[in-house]
Amino acid sequence: MDIHDQSAAIEFLSRAESYGFSGQVEVIETHISFVFLIDGRAFKLKRAVKLPYVDFSTYDLRLYYCQREVELNGRATPDLYLGIRRITREADGRLAFDGTGDPVDVIVEMTRFAQHDLFDRMAQKGRLTTRIMEETAGLVASFHVKAPVVHAGSGSGNLAGVLDINEAGFATSHIFPPEEIARLAKAFRAAWQGHASLMDSREEQDKVRLCHGDLHLRNLFMSAAGPRMFDCIDFNDQIATVDVLYDLAFLLMDLWHRGFSDFANIVMNRYLDRTGDEEGYALLPFFMAVRAAVRAHVTGTQIEEAGDADGSLTKSARGYFDFAAELLKPGIPRLIAIGGLSGSGKSTLADALAPRLGTAPGARLLESDRLRKAMFGIAVDERLPVEAYRPEVSQKVYDSLATRAAKIIAGNGAVVVDAVFDRPEERRHIEAVAAEAGIAFTGIWLEADAETLKARIAARPQGQSDATTDILERQLAKNIGEMNWIRLATTVPTPELVERVLALAAKSESVCA
Repeated sequence: MDIHDQSAAIEFLSRAESYGFSGQVEVIETHISFVFLIDGRAFKLKRAVKLPYVDFSTYDLRLYYCQREVELNGRATPDLYLGIRRITREADGRLAFDGTGDPVDVIVEMTRFAQHDLFDRMAQKGRLTTRIMEETAGLVASFHVKAPVVHAGSGSGNLAGVLDINEAGFATSHIFPPEEIARLAKAFRAAWQGHASLMDSREEQDKVRLCHGDLHLRNLFMSAAGPRMFDCIDFNDQIATVDVLYDLAFLLMDLWHRGFSDFANIVMNRYLDRTGDEEGYALLPFFMAVRAAVRAHVTGTQIEEAGDADGSLTKSARGYFDFAAELLKPGIPRLIAIGGLSGSGKSTLADALAPRLGTAPGARLLESDRLRKAMFGIAVDERLPVEAYRPEVSQKVYDSLATRAAKIIAGNGAVVVDAVFDRPEERRHIEAVAAEAGIAFTGIWLEADAETLKARIAARPQGQSDATTDILERQLAKNIGEMNWIRLATTVPTPELVERVLALAAKSESVCA
């Protein structure tokens, strides 16, 4: 078909009466599609374009990719993608849906959701929450587990191709000085070389899969049933066939770049809690940097093609470029352990501290309560049976915390370990992790009076901790042995406490150096 024929389809889809409704049809345009919104439905038409990465130039190709869009997106959101509709030209010359005449074009029919429920709009309005981010992390982790494994080359080769595209994209842009482009490219190649063996081993371990491919805030929305992802890369399997953590990195980068470092850290931690992919943590800053560079060069190309009258696009491209460069700086391994009796505020401090440590997406947060429940295969807000707290189980929990912390440190990562640590041998064990790695250790022991601890436990809802006031009484009666960790009272506001811990950690590192 020719462009005139698609113009007729666009006109047809822009009229409410074509759908049997009255009123206005809202039209959203992108560089490769049109979306027509009316009543409770959305209809997506693929533009008749042929670009280096996508070919929708014929009816047959658009039919194939519409079917592919429904199939691939149906993996995560089957209730959103309803199917395809053909547009036909009937004997009287009029266009119709699924008629008996000649085929003109094809569209994807979707259930419509409110634009204000898109995650990027929710972020702008302050509507994203910790709970939503935790649910999103679980959604993405479950999606990745089921995504098809693809062995079509090495893991390092997969990312080398993206670096090639980035360098070619920057070469066509005039908003970045050549010496800056060369410096960034050199940093990327050095980082790629340092991570090549890990990326290759991950490909061998089935971590390269047919993923979403475009997992940023605008491709997530809040449904009545919770967070949902949509609009995956359906037109080029090569682009979507990536390491699962590179897929996740787009969301982490988008959140962090928009100023939501706490949410990025939450998503990363809850995702790794679900997958146990501690070795892969070391790749996240690099993967996020690649995602930021893609955004920088794409925005630069947009400026070359359409200009930038108010300078906003140039500012955006520069922001992504600088962020990519920042992410490529070597990380400094850190280990901070936070102990204290139940109700002392360990988790509150750890949650606030983790986004402030290390390179984006912040520190890996290892929590004994979450790990223990994961061992027994129950949800974090469910209560464990008494036998889950037997000494031998607790020993396994603390051993696992130490093992996981060592893996993160080996990748130059930052770790915050949150556990009671009321036994001297448990404290010595986590201290030994830092000593064996040759890095500074910061041990924090949080304190509050007994009545404050009891009041906090009584007031908090059922969550990751199963502690009761009876458990606290037993802890209070216990001899915790000699305490050589830094004692801090939790009666001060959390932000002040965070600054004190950061200062103590910096002091420990300077002494160690």
